[in-house]
Amino acid sequence: MTHDLGAMTDGALRRRRFAGAATQLGTEVSINFGSSLAGLVIPIVGSFVVVAVRQLVMAAAVLPFYRPRRAELTWRRLRAAVALGVVLAVMNVSFYESVDRLGLGIAATIEFLGPLAIALFTSRRLLDVACAVAAGVGVLLLIGPWAGDGGAAAEGAGVDPWGVVFALTAAAAWAGYILLTRRVAMSLPGLEGLTVASLVSLALLVPAAILTFDASAFDARVLLLLLGVGVLSSALPYSLDTYILRRITPRLYAIITSFGPVIAAVFGALVLGESFTLVEVVAIAVVCGAAGLALATQRDRPVTDLEATASSIP
Repeated sequence: MTHDLGAMTDGALRRRRFAGAATQLGTEVSINFGSSLAGLVIPIVGSFVVVAVRQLVMAAAVLPFYRPRRAELTWRRLRAAVALGVVLAVMNVSFYESVDRLGLGIAATIEFLGPLAIALFTSRRLLDVACAVAAGVGVLLLIGPWAGDGGAAAEGAGVDPWGVVFALTAAAAWAGYILLTRRVAMSLPGLEGLTVASLVSLALLVPAAILTFDASAFDARVLLLLLGVGVLSSALPYSLDTYILRRITPRLYAIITSFGPVIAAVFGALVLGESFTLVEVVAIAVVCGAAGLALATQRDRPVTDLEATASSIP
């Protein structure tokens, strides 16, 4: 791969990077459009059913690439992937519960504190400290006593505290997901770790989904919405990540991801009918701006095992 890149002209490299960046932006749109569809269907069937269907679609997308052999199914080899599956289930259920209580735009902004914390945790730069403080101020603007006049809490009574708890849980789980994904990439080749994690997550979610399942709530519209959530939020983005990471730098990948809360707010308004006060708009912009600035000015670092694994998959 390195030799191929070295042989490319500047124009070819620019086109390659543009294709990767455009695809990454497309996956952010796909993920957040899927989350907005989830916001429509969660009040009907509940978050456990939505996440279970999403994980089922994800497992169906990755299983053809990995068929586990019994001799390879040892705890020592798979424990990181099992932990990743647990974190994946917690992250998705917590996020969708927060979307149901806070609205998509606000929930996505608070959840983004997870990857931002990972990016800034080991930094000693004054700029990164300032970005962390700015992001914290942005979140306080979203959840403070003055919040709740717009967004999902427009009916009334300020920001739902349980919604904030779920969003912060999703943020912590997202941070854990990033760390565990790197560890899984070091111990399991290709899509093996993701496949195991998907199956573990699905196994955890199915009992809760069955307990909350209400057959009378299902019709063709609900089924189409659930399928849309699974394809847009899991199958499509995960299938494109390898393509993207082979074409753009991890820094650019992270910067584009930092616009996720803005995209989420747009879909929250367009699909879910959410409205945002001026304070909420400023708060979302502050969090995204702080994240983008911190990530854009990070020093280059060696390629991680996760990125190396992604680069090695055809």
